Amino acid sequence: MTSADNITAIDQQLSKRPLELDPGGYFLIYLDKEAGLICAKHFSNTINEKGLAVDPETGQVIPARGKVERTHSEVFTGRTAKELCVKLLEETKPSPVTMLDHAAYLGREFVRAEICLINGQDYIQD
Repeated sequence: MTSADNITAIDQQLSKRPLELDPGGYFLIYLDKEAGLICAKHFSNTINEKGLAVDPETGQVIPARGKVERTHSEVFTGRTAKELCVKLLEETKPSPVTMLDHAAYLGREFVRAEICLINGQDYIQD
């Protein structure tokens, strides 16, 4: 049987793998605890020849860490991870998510956010 420590170690190791960025954009996920919602702000980007996310308006590279002043294109919300996934991946045409690994990541993060919402905990996006 796998212990919680082993699961955490596996997850931390997998988080170090290189990722391809989705040309459809990226999401900042947060909770609106008062409204009981999981929220995902969508930001558009393009991917440059080095594989970096670039602001389509300015051509500037978007840093992975730190604050960046950008305007989101849309906010998706759901009361559960499943409801948010359905809105984002099934009902929105075309979906802003264009890569399967990005969809899988978002699903995992939405479930983590839902657990935090249920338990009254703070959520921090991985």
